[in-house]
Amino acid sequence: MAEKLLESKRNLNPSFAYLIEKKRDGGEFTDEEIRYIVDSIMDREMPEHQQAALAMAIFFRQMSAQETATFAEEMRLSGDVLDLGKIHHPKIAKVSTGGVGDKTTLVLNALAAAAGVVAPGMNGKDEEFVISSVDKLSSIPGFKAKYSLKEYVGLLTKVGTAVTESCKEIAPADDLFYTLRHGTATIPSLPLITGSILSKKLAEGCEGLVVDVKWGNGSSVRDLEQAKQLARTITRVARSMNRKCVALVTDANEPLGDSVGTALEIREAVELLQGRGPEDLKELVLKLGMEIVRLAGVAGSTLSAKQTVEKHLADGSALEKFKEMIRAQGGKTDWIDDPAKFPKAQYVKKLPAAKRGYVHTIDAGKIARGVQILATRKDGTLDPAVGITEIRKVATQVKQGEALIMIHYNDEAKMEAALPYFRDAYRLAPKRPNVTMLKDKPNVRDLVVERVA
Repeated sequence: MAEKLLESKRNLNPSFAYLIEKKRDGGEFTDEEIRYIVDSIMDREMPEHQQAALAMAIFFRQMSAQETATFAEEMRLSGDVLDLGKIHHPKIAKVSTGGVGDKTTLVLNALAAAAGVVAPGMNGKDEEFVISSVDKLSSIPGFKAKYSLKEYVGLLTKVGTAVTESCKEIAPADDLFYTLRHGTATIPSLPLITGSILSKKLAEGCEGLVVDVKWGNGSSVRDLEQAKQLARTITRVARSMNRKCVALVTDANEPLGDSVGTALEIREAVELLQGRGPEDLKELVLKLGMEIVRLAGVAGSTLSAKQTVEKHLADGSALEKFKEMIRAQGGKTDWIDDPAKFPKAQYVKKLPAAKRGYVHTIDAGKIARGVQILATRKDGTLDPAVGITEIRKVATQVKQGEALIMIHYNDEAKMEAALPYFRDAYRLAPKRPNVTMLKDKPNVRDLVVERVA
């Protein structure tokens, strides 16, 4: 790596100010310039204030598909790259750009592994929205999320899936640049999201990706057209890097499922693996799962893909694979067999509807913030018992005083701090809002806006 840095800088060595100015004025970086930028971030030669200026220039001026592909590839090569060739199964990762109440990864990784697809699951920062999959699984006693690369490959070989924290050896340049993006309000940059996701997932040894691109107030991408563009960018860049990729643009303007929290979401994921669970969550799992088994070549037609997913949910094999993953990562599976073992909050309080009407909109971001306030302990860990359940969804009719959500909490002061966020999240109106429902399930919202392949 050191020789690569020296070689790059000896041959190129433009000033950082020149590169910032070039992108600020709408110019396109060469492959060599992008390589130099990533190298300079890695060895910390580019000062943070100039990295910040560069990130902002990219945010406003974007990057072409070629620039983004080179950027992703250079970040991928900034650390270790896993070789999963000895695992003789297709390797397809499911990726989400965040979402409130989104526990699909917990179900889909197990479902994919049950269907014979290896599902790598390092939790990337661009996939999080307040509460990550690792946070949720950590509510299971004994569950371990930190592994070495060798141990991680061992889990994939033995179980077919794992959900862990990202290893520091995987795309370390992305970790450095993500921290800077977080502090400079450039997280929603489409090429930087694309580069971050692809650099991480491809370094993990994935052969293909199924991406759930969230849009709305419960996601980092608030604009629908931007979400569609992100889906197109990710799929186009992935193909240019010789990887199969399908993206679904999905609505995140309300929480997914009936609960938001850590243990509360684990319980809901287990319900779905048992063949029950909320209809909106079940529908999204079905559609994403179909994409995974088709991309892996396990199923050919749409019908056979649907039958494959439904079979592994119905016969309990996906649930058994989930328990196998929990067991392999040190967690107590008897808590999965009997979810009543999870701790319960000391208090439960309803958020009453201020008037009669229809739920017109829900600000899922405010819901997430309220839950974060309730759950965060002084040491930064999350209280597994707290959160919200029984979420009344958009287009449902409520009476005055009827519960919009049930709030589970252990601390009155935190409850008082979180309550304004929950109240502000709901907007009621006299008339039913115009939302698209599933044809065969008129009470379930159609969350998939567009498919990009």
